[in-house]
Amino acid sequence: MAKTVRERLCENEHILLCDKACFADNSRGRLREETEDDVRTCFQRDRDRVIHCNSFRRLKHKTQVFLSPEGDYYRTRLTHTLEVSQIARTIAVALRLNESLTEAIALGHDLGHTPFGHAGERALDSVFYDGFKHYKQSLRVIDVIEKNGKGLNLTEEVRNGIERHTSGEDAFTLEGRIVRIADRIAYINHDIDDAIHAGILTEGDIPIYIKEQLGFSKSERINKLVTSVIDNSVDDIIVGDDCADAFAELHKFMFDRVYTNPECKGEEVRAVEMIKWLYEYFLTNPDEMPDEYRHIRENEGVERAACDYIAGMTDRYAVQTFEALFVPRSWKV
Repeated sequence: MAKTVRERLCENEHILLCDKACFADNSRGRLREETEDDVRTCFQRDRDRVIHCNSFRRLKHKTQVFLSPEGDYYRTRLTHTLEVSQIARTIAVALRLNESLTEAIALGHDLGHTPFGHAGERALDSVFYDGFKHYKQSLRVIDVIEKNGKGLNLTEEVRNGIERHTSGEDAFTLEGRIVRIADRIAYINHDIDDAIHAGILTEGDIPIYIKEQLGFSKSERINKLVTSVIDNSVDDIIVGDDCADAFAELHKFMFDRVYTNPECKGEEVRAVEMIKWLYEYFLTNPDEMPDEYRHIRENEGVERAACDYIAGMTDRYAVQTFEALFVPRSWKV
C-alpha cells in the first residue's frame, strides 16, 4: 500500500534530524488515544490545534508588559508568542531538532496567562486557595478548559514543554528546553524595545559592557544570543559562556529599570485589585459565570471555576466586566 504523507514525513525526520531530536513516530502519545492523521504528524496536529483554539485568539488582547497601552506599537501576549516561536524555530532547525514540536510548544506556552500580565497572575495567586502559576494554567487550558471541557488532547511532549517553559525542572525534550531559552531571549529584548518607545529607556541607558558583549541594537542582541545557543548546545540547550554573564546582567537591568518601574507599572495596583474584586464577586454569584464553566464548578468547585473564568479574560473584557458589576451607570431619560 502507498505510504501516507504523514508516514513519509516521519521517515524524513529520521533522515534529517539528529539522534537527540524527538521524532513524531516515537511520541509518548496523548491522554486519549486517537487515530493518526494521514497528512500531518502528531506534533503538526498539536500546533494547528493551538492556533485554532479560543485561548490563542484571546492572547491578542492580553498585556505583555505595558497594561492596556494606547496605540498599536506595543507587544501583546500574542505578538510575544509569535516572536518566541520564531526564535525557537530558528534554533531548532540549526540544531537539527524537531521544528514542529518546538513550534507547538512555543505557540501554546502562554495560553494560560491572565489579563494584565504578571499583575493578574499575582492577583489570582494571592486569592485562589491552590495558588496560581500561568504555566500550570496553560496546561490546564489545553487539558481541561478548551473545547467545552474536552481539552485539546495534545501529545505528552508538547504538554511537558508548555508546563516547564519558565522555571523548575527542565522539559524532557530538547525542543521544550529551546522554548524556555527562546522565551527569555524574546521578552527581554522586545521589552527593551517597548520601553524605549514608551520613553522609559534609551539605548544609552543599557550599560556599555552589556552592549559590547551582546550588541548595540535589538536585532544584534537577539542574533548574538541565538548564535550562542546554537554554537554551545550539545547535550543540553544553553547560552554559552560568551554571553551568559552579560545576559544575566541585562535581565537584572530590566527588572531594576522596567519591570519594577513605577512609571510603567503604576496601574498594576489597580489591576490587581480589579482581579481580586472579580474573583470575590463570582465566588458569591457563581450563576453569573458562563455556562461553559458550569461543569468545572460542579466537579471542582466554584473557586476553581472563578479562577479559570477570570484567567481566560482579556484585559478589556475584564475591565468591561468590572465596570458592568461595580461602576454606577449614568441615569438616562
